[in-house]
Amino acid sequence: MLTPTPLEELLDLAADVIGCDRRTLPAGAAGSPFITLGGGLTQAVRLQARAGRQLGLAVDLAHLLGPAPLADVLARAVPVPAAAPGLPAGAGAVRALLPGQSAALAAEREAGAGAVCRVLSAELAGPLDAGALRRVLAALGARHEGLRTVFADAPHGPVRRVLAACTPPLVTLEAAGAGGAGDPVAAVHGYLAARARQLVGLPGRPPLAFALSRLAGGAHLLSFVYHEAVADSWSAALLWQELLADYDRAVHRRPLVRAVGPRPAAAGRAAVAARPGGPRAAAAARAERLRGFPAAVDLAEGAPRPAVFDVRGERLHVGLDVRLRDAADATARRAGVPHGTVLLAAWALAVGRRAGLERLLVGCEVPRRATAALLGTLAPCSATVPVGCELEGGVDYFLRGVACAFSEALGCADLDTVELARELGVRPDRSRPVLTPVTFAARDELLPASVRAGALNARFHHGHAGAVTADAALTVLRWREDPLLRLEFAPAVLSRTRAVRLAREVRTALAALTAAPPHTPVDDLLPAPADTRGLVLPLS
Repeated sequence: MLTPTPLEELLDLAADVIGCDRRTLPAGAAGSPFITLGGGLTQAVRLQARAGRQLGLAVDLAHLLGPAPLADVLARAVPVPAAAPGLPAGAGAVRALLPGQSAALAAEREAGAGAVCRVLSAELAGPLDAGALRRVLAALGARHEGLRTVFADAPHGPVRRVLAACTPPLVTLEAAGAGGAGDPVAAVHGYLAARARQLVGLPGRPPLAFALSRLAGGAHLLSFVYHEAVADSWSAALLWQELLADYDRAVHRRPLVRAVGPRPAAAGRAAVAARPGGPRAAAAARAERLRGFPAAVDLAEGAPRPAVFDVRGERLHVGLDVRLRDAADATARRAGVPHGTVLLAAWALAVGRRAGLERLLVGCEVPRRATAALLGTLAPCSATVPVGCELEGGVDYFLRGVACAFSEALGCADLDTVELARELGVRPDRSRPVLTPVTFAARDELLPASVRAGALNARFHHGHAGAVTADAALTVLRWREDPLLRLEFAPAVLSRTRAVRLAREVRTALAALTAAPPHTPVDDLLPAPADTRGLVLPLS
């Protein structure tokens, strides 16, 4: 029997990740990119992780989601660089901050703990074994140094210190969600948001906690409350996956892994520094691609902005019926793009029409996890990067253009946004987020809607701590089951009435994109709102 080549092994992995026939994939991969073969961002991340873990090969994530044929991308895979080993539990060294942690700590200093507090909860139906849960939290704390990290000031700036041992605290909330009218999950989330400082803002302690609340009917709500400097949405999802898998082992009396995992490293900064010309040249090259896009997207319709961006925010949930979801999936298959691209395109179209723009930047959440080791590390390794969206051409041309723009941005995820703005000649403006006042995140594939663990059924709820980082942010929370979007907005810029109108326009844009034939001009899909008064600030 012939030994398979590395390319053949990678194609087998790709077929498994995508869910297609491994016998027919090589023919398609020879001429088609990953995204037209059924792959999306989450599938690309999984393929990258498995290639590194099982084959010792590093696949470039940006190239994987780009226009090159899948076979060509996989043929360029290289050996995975050696990962930084985990330190022994007793070594509590002082270390430099990771990318993203400095900004999160600065935001806390300026706006308080509520601005950087995040909540991801699981509603647990079934009998809860509290002892097993505590054993699981102890094992997670031993494995992940991110759960044992405290932040402190130093003469040269903030640093992080990893404690030798620290089990994540489990706080019991006796009455927060036990009764009364309204949504008990929302009541718990509101209770936690009001106590953000006690949970994630105390010096000398890791800025995180788990909170356990009793709900009606014997159910419980377990909430992971964390500082943005501890985790991103990818890490929070990873933690829940491991927690529930460990809980299943614990209740069946199987041993839990406590060995220290890979240490997070500034791999992204090293990658940027290694590019020809270093970070400055990389920022200049990216700036050249984005030159000509407006520096700001004004949704305030001419109303004055606060002199300093107000982080206080609100949210709306935007439900979609299954017919619209299925139509979006069908449109994605026809255009050869992931379904997240169709949602991003609908968001860009709605915002562009509202602001009177034909070209706009949308900040998109992307992973900065270049190796399989980083994919299993609990650390803030995501970035919000500007994606240039051009509202032009026919529907399928527009969708493919958005997909390509996202791929380009993914390859620049490690660039500093402030440095990029400087290269573009955009002056600092404390009244608005630099380059990304409107953002998009697809988190629907990070976690399933529900998971079974032991005798428990866990259903996830994304909390809102009352703070925002953009004028308007659209997040895909669920897609396959009970599709749900969330629109967060800054009421100091966008009133609730206007936010409701914008949410309706997103649904209208999605319906128009999915109902139109592939060559229908995007200009014909939605008229610009009659009251639009967009303010265009050129980049140069």
